[in-house]
Amino acid sequence: MKKWIWIGVIAVVAIFFYVKYNGLVSKEEGLNNAWANVETQYQRRADLIPNLVSTVKGYAAHESQTLEAVTDARTRATSINLTAEDLTPERLMEFQRAQEQVRSALSRLIAVSENYPDLKANQNFLELQTQLEGTENRIAVARRDFNEKAQLFNTAVRSFPANIVAGLFGFTTKPYFVADEGTDKAPQVNF
Repeated sequence: MKKWIWIGVIAVVAIFFYVKYNGLVSKEEGLNNAWANVETQYQRRADLIPNLVSTVKGYAAHESQTLEAVTDARTRATSINLTAEDLTPERLMEFQRAQEQVRSALSRLIAVSENYPDLKANQNFLELQTQLEGTENRIAVARRDFNEKAQLFNTAVRSFPANIVAGLFGFTTKPYFVADEGTDKAPQVNF
C-alpha cells in the first residue's frame, strides 16, 4: 500500500514539473517570437533608409551632414545583434539608444526635406515617408507586444511554485522596453 502512495506522490511531482516546465517553455517561446517581431520591424526601417537617403540625395546634395548622420545611425543600429537569449537590461538599453539615434536622424532628415518643395512633392519621397511612419507605428506595436510577453514570462518565472522549476532549469526574467529619457515632458512647438 505504501508503495502505491509513493508512486502516486512521485507521479504528482513529475506531472507538476512537466506542466510548469512546458508552461515556461511556451511563454519563453512567445517572448522569443515577440522579440523576433521587434527585430523585423527595426530591420524593415533599416531597409527603407537607403532608399530614402538616395531619394533625398538627388534633391539635397549639399545636405551631406544630415544624410551621413542617418547612414551612420543606421549602421550603428544594425551592428547591434541582440537575440532573445542575450536580453539583459544593459544590452537592451544599448539597443534602444542605437535605435533612438536612427529615429532622431530620420526626424532631422524629414525636417531637411521641408526646404525642398520639389522633394516634398516627389512621389517616391512621399511613399518612403509614409512607409517610415507606418514602420515607426509597427515598431511601437511590436515593442508593446514584446513587453506584454515579457510580463507574462516574468510573472511565471517569479511566481511560486513555478519559480522553483524556473530556478532549476535556468529560466530568468527578461527586461522590458522602457520610454526614452525625456519623453515624459511634452515637446515645445514654436512657430
